[in-house]
Parts: sequence; structure tokens; C-alpha cells
Amino acid sequence: MTPTTDTTDTTLPDDPADSTTTVLVTGANKGLGLETSHRLADLGWTVWMGARDAARGEAAARAVADAHPGADVRFVELDVTDDDSVAKAVEAVDGSGTGLDVLVNNAGVLGPGRPALETVPADFLPVLEVNLLGPVRVTHAFLPLLAASSRPRLVMVSSGLGSIQHVNDPARTESRVPGLVYQSSKAALNMVTTLYAKALPGVRVCAVDPGYTATDLNGHSGPQTVREGTDAIVTAAAADTVPGPHFDRHGVAPW
Repeated sequence: MTPTTDTTDTTLPDDPADSTTTVLVTGANKGLGLETSHRLADLGWTVWMGARDAARGEAAARAVADAHPGADVRFVELDVTDDDSVAKAVEAVDGSGTGLDVLVNNAGVLGPGRPALETVPADFLPVLEVNLLGPVRVTHAFLPLLAASSRPRLVMVSSGLGSIQHVNDPARTESRVPGLVYQSSKAALNMVTTLYAKALPGVRVCAVDPGYTATDLNGHSGPQTVREGTDAIVTAAAADTVPGPHFDRHGVAPW
């Protein structure tokens, strides 16, 4: 999702939680969300796959379930821009009795990549609605379920394009990517993550940068595979320890 010049490999920590863990992944019908669902289902977790398109979401959930026989994989219709949709998703998860231990706010859109001086206020609205207000809306709605978990985790899928340090580093690819809207939405999400972490001392709250990964979001131009792109997400969701509050697959990343 996010360009990077670092190609160092990484290894996920051992002993990632246990098979009683339940996770909800938003934007789970394709790309990073779909691969994250595959990997967490492979751990034996109960995986709720959220997607706004019911047909695509149900098909994706069937594919994940078929790939991991015996895994508990469930689809929930979830449009992160719609209060009623999110409320119904909470009712579905709560009513199922699975509980919720991990929330992965993955749903995101790219928006226009016009240069900063050609960007107008209206360009921001649909992107912020998904990339910033979506995680806030979903997190706020699901907090009561997370609060009931013995090991609650909140994962925000951010981007290196939201890192002020990366965007100002001429050695980094992020500094040469045009646009104002997507970058701003992810920088704002980083601040939201920081403030959630302060407000929720009993919840492990992380923002992760997947890295420049080949997905629909970038026309499959990224050099990383989707598995590599989900390394940091899976670490944030499953590992006993993490490198820090904001990291990528190589370690701590700057805000």
C-alpha cells in the first residue's frame, strides 16, 4: 500500500495468541484484508470478515473457510461510512456469542492523486469518510465488546505515506508520491491511534504501515506480496509483543 525503499526481511514472533481469539477485519473481501483473514484463520481464530458488498464479502468468506478446513470464518456486512451498518454489525457479532478480542481497521480508499496545489476541499470528503472517520466509527461502536476481552487489541492499518518523516526524506519513495488527500488521511489516523492508546490503557493499540504492496489500491504496482504486506498487521493482532506503537514489517516506523 505504501512505498518503501527498505527490502529487509522480517520474521513474525512465535506463539501468536491461541485458538479462542476472535477478530474482526474491515475491508476484508480483497487485498490486505483478505490475506489478513487467511492468516488469522490459519491460526485457528474465529474470523469475522467485514465488507460493504454482501455478495463479494460472502464469496471471500467462503474462500477463506474452504482454504482453512475447520476454521470458524464468518461474514458480516459492514460499511464503515454508515452508522446503521456498523450498528447492525455490532449486533451480529454480539449476538453470535463469539465476543471480540481484536479489531483490525483495514478498510481504506486511495482517492485522487492530484498534486497538492490542484487539490480542492471536496477531494478530501470521501477519503476521510473511509480512512479516518471509518476507523473512529467502527472503533467507537465495537469498544464495549473489546472491553470485555482479556487481551483486547486495536489495529489501525495506516501507511508510510502518512509519515511526516518519510514524506520529507528524499531517499524514500514516499517523498515522490503525488497527492495530498490520502497522505493527510493516514497522518490523521496516526494521531487518532496515538490518542486512542492514551485513552485505552487496557487495550494494545497499534498503527501499522503495510509497505508498498501489490493490491487493487495501487493497480498491483507494489513490489511486496500481500503476505509481506500483512506481516505487520498480523504481528499487531497476534504477537505477544510488538516493536512499538507504530511499525512496519521491518520494525519501528516513524510517525
